[in-house]
Amino acid sequence: MLNPNLKLNPKIFDNNVEQKATRTGYGEGLVELGEKNPNVVVLTADLSESTQTEAFEKKFPERFFECGVAEQNMAAIAAGLGISGKIPFISSYATFSPGKNWETIRTTIVYNQSNVKIAGHHSGIVTGPDGATHQATEDIASVRAWPGITIFVACDAIEAKKATIKAAEIDGPVYLRFTRDKTPVITTSETPFDVGKIQTFWESDPSTGSGYQAVIFATGYILYNALLAAKELDTEGIEVLVANVATIKPLDEKTVVELAEKTGAVVTAEDHQVMGGLGGAIAEVLAKNKPTPMEFIGLQNTFAESGTPKELMEKYKMDAPAIVEAVRKVIARK
Repeated sequence: MLNPNLKLNPKIFDNNVEQKATRTGYGEGLVELGEKNPNVVVLTADLSESTQTEAFEKKFPERFFECGVAEQNMAAIAAGLGISGKIPFISSYATFSPGKNWETIRTTIVYNQSNVKIAGHHSGIVTGPDGATHQATEDIASVRAWPGITIFVACDAIEAKKATIKAAEIDGPVYLRFTRDKTPVITTSETPFDVGKIQTFWESDPSTGSGYQAVIFATGYILYNALLAAKELDTEGIEVLVANVATIKPLDEKTVVELAEKTGAVVTAEDHQVMGGLGGAIAEVLAKNKPTPMEFIGLQNTFAESGTPKELMEKYKMDAPAIVEAVRKVIARK
């Protein structure tokens, strides 16, 4: 059942559950930050509408910088602002930023620990019809290797707004990952959001069986598919935990190990390549502290193609039925 302590959306499993793009939460968070902190500035690379920065631009035009189709320039300008007392947010598609300007971000922002927040939009195969060139599925891996960066991947629009606001409180570079399409709203305004803390969103009732048999660590909107899978598994008497990993770095290693010890089997779920993302991060922790059977949900060493998000999730086995099958498989390996 859903964890009652987290005050999640009680209509998660309704057919008409509210849906909202995580990029919308980013836009709302920027406006709130702009009202509270005059040092917050926003830069875009000719994508103010797509990155939902238009509202900030209209309300604070003197703090908005349109850099044009020049992602490297945008990053370098932001680096200077970030070491000059400002809190810059740079916004573009993740395939372009941190994709196209990866080296510029590394050298001018991360190496100097400039106080810049990098918002990567249109991430994952849920970008859909735009195809592989615009579906960022390697960004977490490429960013996670940078020293001293914080990485947030929000599960819904509400959490995206909280992550955006929290990013401004962190001194140093932050990567925020957002999606284009609308996805189910899982949390509420009352759901806690803590940097570097994994939250257990689903806990099957262990009194009905032999105890927890697996834990599903999920990040981003795919957490919704993990919850659907847990609900299905519950009807089969397979008791699982579902954990929301909103902070990829720094990773909550203590909770990762605790949940692995409690269940003895781990599944990771993400809209990203299975190498180097959430799955890789969890595997690194467990290899060091608690070797545990694992299964990985995500892109399996392939680019995706054009299609609707539903079609792509089914084809690349990232939907709820695929997660159910992964849980059955990993339990059999215990």
